[in-house]
Amino acid sequence: MNTPLDFSYQALPMRVVMGTGALDRLADEIDHAGLKRVMVLCSPGQRKLAETVAGLLGPRAVDVHPHARMHVPAESAAEAQRRATEVNADGCVAVGGGSAIGLGKIVALRYGLPVIAVPTTYAGSEMTPVWGLTENGVKRTGRDPRVLPVSVLYDPTLTVALPTDVSVTSGMNAIAHAVEALYAPDASPVIDLMAEEGVRTLAAALPDVVADGTDLDARARAQYGAWLCGACLGATTMSLHHKLCHALGGTLDLPHAPTHTVVLPHALAHNQVAAPKAVAALSRALATPADPASYLWDLAGRLGAPRSLRELGMTESDIDPIVQVTLANPYANPREVTTEGLGGLLRAAWAGQPPTSSTPTA
Repeated sequence: MNTPLDFSYQALPMRVVMGTGALDRLADEIDHAGLKRVMVLCSPGQRKLAETVAGLLGPRAVDVHPHARMHVPAESAAEAQRRATEVNADGCVAVGGGSAIGLGKIVALRYGLPVIAVPTTYAGSEMTPVWGLTENGVKRTGRDPRVLPVSVLYDPTLTVALPTDVSVTSGMNAIAHAVEALYAPDASPVIDLMAEEGVRTLAAALPDVVADGTDLDARARAQYGAWLCGACLGATTMSLHHKLCHALGGTLDLPHAPTHTVVLPHALAHNQVAAPKAVAALSRALATPADPASYLWDLAGRLGAPRSLRELGMTESDIDPIVQVTLANPYANPREVTTEGLGGLLRAAWAGQPPTSSTPTA
């Protein structure tokens, strides 16, 4: 018979540098990794910051590649590798959010170039060995330790320019990582502690970030929470929430973090009845009665985040195809996922209705 202390836990092999001015230590991290010629990856909107980073690195930076795209299209990854080959890069620095870091992961996976991450959002994907690649309208995901950044630098000053809506949705995206980790089949007491603290920290920091975008303490706490939440996802198995979001993103090209924000309370509401320990942990973290799904839906509304898939560009006719795509790929989940149940979840998320919560009985 299993006991509460019968578990496995694999620590993630990476360095983390956190604090105001952490970017100034990037050259040291590149030296520590043994890199000589790095290419700076970013999305088009982060080109100015990437050029600043390249300037800090001097001759170590051999190119700025501002072409990272959401969901990492296969052609985008191939283009980045061609450019890396042209400039003879031996590593990459990914500057920005999930698009840049996701591109860096695929370059690391397919072509063996180490990545150093400088995140500017709160999604936490830099802390996971999870990669995603979109080909022919289908997003594939997997796990491989080779995609882990060799170093991650968290500098709250780099998030001050982050728009409020992106701050909120990327933070809610990170919270989703921790929520799923709490009811993952391979959860552990270590992950439970990290997940609960990550949710508590981020849920408290995001309102402060919205109230004053220049509050470096709030932004540092948000980065800390994102780190913990991302590490939780990196050590556990993804369930309904992430599989559904991958189907929505890869098939419909919906924006990544806003999609996670909308889906989170609905997926949690679906699973609450089968995950009493997760509900208890989230109730403690959020200081709320035993319906954390409704709390997170309310929190998203208070922070001005989207709460319907319809406003993200999904049509009602997309619901049934997404149900089929999601059900076609089996995955672990604490509660059975049926066509009827998933369809109802998606219809509520599409329409922006409050989540229908099921809570465990005493």
